Amino acid sequence: MQISDGPVLAGAVNGKIAFAEMIKGIPDEMVVPQPLFLDFGGIEVATASYLRESVFALKTYLRTKSSSYYPVVANANSDVWDELSVIAHAKNDVIVTCELAADGSASKVELIGNLDPKQQLTFDLVLKFDEVDANSLMEQFGEAEKTKSTTAWNNRLASLASRGIIREYTKGRSKYYRPLLTERAYGN
Repeated sequence: MQISDGPVLAGAVNGKIAFAEMIKGIPDEMVVPQPLFLDFGGIEVATASYLRESVFALKTYLRTKSSSYYPVVANANSDVWDELSVIAHAKNDVIVTCELAADGSASKVELIGNLDPKQQLTFDLVLKFDEVDANSLMEQFGEAEKTKSTTAWNNRLASLASRGIIREYTKGRSKYYRPLLTERAYGN
């Protein structure tokens, strides 16, 4: 989804207008959870207030309605990245960013914002194994993490999914989790 035709995105009011336009531009729901790329290519400046009312509002909206889309900021320059960081830290939130090629392939995937140590460990395990569920994490890492049941792992995974940085889906009656983008794209 192209963010704007203009190079400067500023102001909370304009961010709210952009949020409404983004909602209108979201394709019909897909069955398989997938990233929704917000392409900032060509954007020179985006203020924190604009990003708060557009990008972060969209992420919150999609996660609240359990959408199969997960917003990912693509092709943001360092100035936009810095403003995203300001909002992520102020809101104690996290968002996924990447570089997106014309063919749709993502590289240099990063998280903007901070995770607490338990969430970071869980996120890293999702990246490492590509697909996890709470039971498998409990079996493999429960003793090392001093967890006695799958509840702690369920809570960690659900929290990461609700923050929009991993995908959640079901197979039968079980919930599974995958990275938004392939593990090899992170940090490349």
